[in-house]
Parts: sequence; C-alpha cells; structure tokens
Amino acid sequence: MVQEIKAEIVSIGTELLLGEITDTNSAHIARALRDIGVSVYRMTTLGDNEGRITRSLRHALARADVVITTGGLGPTVDAVTRQAVAAATGRNLVFHQALLDDIAARFAGFRSNMTENNRQQAWLPQDALLLENAVGTAPCFLVEHEGSVVISLPGVPREMRFVLAEHVLPWLQKRYHLGVIRAHVLRAAGIGESALDDLIGKDLLEGRNPTVGLAAHSGVVDMRVTVRAENESMANALIADVADELYRRAGSWIYGTNGDTIEAALVDRLAEGSRTLALSETGIGHALADRLGTVAGYRSVLRHAEAHDTLDVLPGSDVGLRELAGNYAGSLARQHGADVAIVVISDPDRLEDQADRDVGTAVAVSVDGQLASRVYGFGPRSREARLWTGTWSMAQAWRILGEARP
Repeated sequence: MVQEIKAEIVSIGTELLLGEITDTNSAHIARALRDIGVSVYRMTTLGDNEGRITRSLRHALARADVVITTGGLGPTVDAVTRQAVAAATGRNLVFHQALLDDIAARFAGFRSNMTENNRQQAWLPQDALLLENAVGTAPCFLVEHEGSVVISLPGVPREMRFVLAEHVLPWLQKRYHLGVIRAHVLRAAGIGESALDDLIGKDLLEGRNPTVGLAAHSGVVDMRVTVRAENESMANALIADVADELYRRAGSWIYGTNGDTIEAALVDRLAEGSRTLALSETGIGHALADRLGTVAGYRSVLRHAEAHDTLDVLPGSDVGLRELAGNYAGSLARQHGADVAIVVISDPDRLEDQADRDVGTAVAVSVDGQLASRVYGFGPRSREARLWTGTWSMAQAWRILGEARP
C-alpha cells in the first residue's frame, strides 16, 4: 500500500524576501519529491530570524511528515537554521569536534584559512543524523521528531542539489513506501479556461487520483493530469485512461502535450497537408512571424509575410478594425495563393476612441475562405496584444485545418 507522505519546504534567507535572489531551490526540491512520490503541500519563505523560523518549523512539523529547509547553515551570525531546528524539536545543540576537523580539512584543501566563525557549523541538534556535503562546507543534517523529520540543506543550489540527490532522496525512499507521482500535461488553445472547464466536466476535475487541474496563461490552457501509483507502469496506465477521456471531450482544442507549442503544432499541420500560410501584422511589429520563425520547417510553409506600422497602407481602412482584418485576410490569401491567412491589426488611434467598441487590436484567420475573427482591448505593441492575438490566431488556424482533414 502506497503511503501518502506530506512535505513542506521552508526557504530561509532575508535576501530572498528582498528580491535579491530568486528561490530556485524550492522548485527543484518539489520536483524531486514529486518524482519519488512525496506530495508537497506548502512552501514558506522566511528571513534570518530565529524566532520566526522556530515557530514556522513547529507548525510545519505538526502538519507534515517531512519538512525540508534550505539556507541558514553558513558560518555567519545570521545563519540560524540549526538553532531554530534545535528549538523547534526541543533539543540542545551539541558540538562535534570531528565535524569541525572535517571543515578545517576542507578549507585546507581549498588552500584557504578557516576563520573562527566556522566553528558554529560544528554544532548540530542533539541526535541529528549528519548528511555529508562533499561539494561544500555547510554541514547538513536531519532530525526525527515525533513521527516527522526535518531535513536541513544548504542554500547554495549546487550543494543543495548534491545532498538532496545523494542522501535525502535515498533516505526517504528507504524510510517510506512511496510509490511514484507522475504528471502529464495536455495543452489547449483557442478556448477559454471556463469554457474548457465546462467541457471537461466535474467528474474529471473533482477526481482524487488521478487529479486534473487547469492553468491558463497567455491564451493557452494546460490540463495537468497528476497520479500517485505503486510504480511507473501503473501511473502511466492511469494517466493514459484520463488523457484518453480528455481527448474524447475536448480533443479538438488540444494541440499538444507538456512542452509543445501552438506555433509548432500549426507548422506541422500545414506541412502535413502541404498547405501554405500568409501573414500580415500591423502595429505589433513582427510578433507572430518571430514566434513561427523559431519552428523548424516554417519557411517551407510560408508563402508571404508583411508588417506595417500603421493601417493606412491597408485597403479599405475606413471600416471597423474587425471588419478590416476579416476583409484583408481573405484578400491576402487570394493575392498570394495561400491556403491560410492571418491578419493582426493594432491601431492606437482607434484605441483612444472610447465611444467605438471596435477598438484596440483585431485578429482574423482565413482558412480556405472560412473566416474567424475577434477584437481585443489591448493597446498597440503591448505585450498582451503580441501574445494573445498570436496564440488565438494560430490556434484557430490549427483547429480549422484539423476540421477540414478527411
């Protein structure tokens, strides 16, 4: 029977709270724990304050089976993690001469003199298990306390990753019957998060194992399937069953998995059908062309690309933006003999006219004469206009091409 082990991660260092350093350690630890079947329930970031760290550790140990700290193990006055762990677990600190000798030998190997303040690193909570740090001088340790364990790792990422991989993960796997936790992402575009939520249904979204969660960003909605199982093959089978059902319910919107991009999906679909593409961008630079240009094979499907600063150069520019984009998409495809045309127009003058609802940025997609279009309220050259119009237009082209396949 697989045990559900709850973990919390506590990152320690005032520099983290000041924004001087980005906490990459917590994300790395969370992924490593996930891969061995440990669920992370909470992440906390604290400054170098012994009292606050102690209180946080006491609360964490009351909630979680495993608490992992990073940072605060150095020789400086503000490195107080070992003191806080001792206080949180009701232990004294014990001096280890052998540990100090090891630290001194490490400095000698670096041809550097050990200073007196390094002596504090040789103090560990009573009955702590020392975890050898072969790539640094900060001693690491774990302390078991009332059925839980607190594990203290260095804040230096290289040292943290070494000790985690060499000592912590093997210890956890030996101590607990963990099984595995695996995650798989299906990626959708051209549909909003709420609409996709409705399409998928509560039965899948409220399932406990596997779980299905949605995360929207810049026009893409990720469906993350997460499962806990006895082993890899069982996890993969459970994920496959849910993924199949997601494809059945929302497959027409799903363009890929995990790290796949909508631009690569569109280029692949164009190439599969020997189809060609024409682009026109006004007021947003070469945003869409730049995204597509990162995909291998893009040049083989591109028939034409153009970019304009203002819409004055476009024919019939006296109509509303959406109508203008739609009209021009059709004529652009015909003019260049392209199967697909995408037109994006962002106009600063129209944006200022609040009485006109057809303002901001318009996008239109023409596929074999079939037209899809919409308007956004984003301003010209804004990051949102560049991201959302590109993702929506590529998703629409990809989807309409798919519907036309035999």
